Amino acid sequence: MRITSKGQVTIPAEIRERAGLRPHTEVEFDYDGRTVRIRRVAPRKGESRGARLVARLRGRGDVAMSTDEIMALTRDA
Repeated sequence: MRITSKGQVTIPAEIRERAGLRPHTEVEFDYDGRTVRIRRVAPRKGESRGARLVARLRGRGDVAMSTDEIMALTRDA
């Protein structure tokens, strides 16, 4: 495995799954002079995975319709 010119490396899927490293998981690195370790950062208290997803998506909509107009479309189907 090689580190790219941008300092990136791919974590093998089996290791990601076993460690619970999903996309957008916060991690931190420790270096003891010889070994580099990566570990998951504990989510902030009260911030679930779903809450983080909603926060990331908030304000990204690009449809210039009101809620009533969107609801009318779903009801007319």
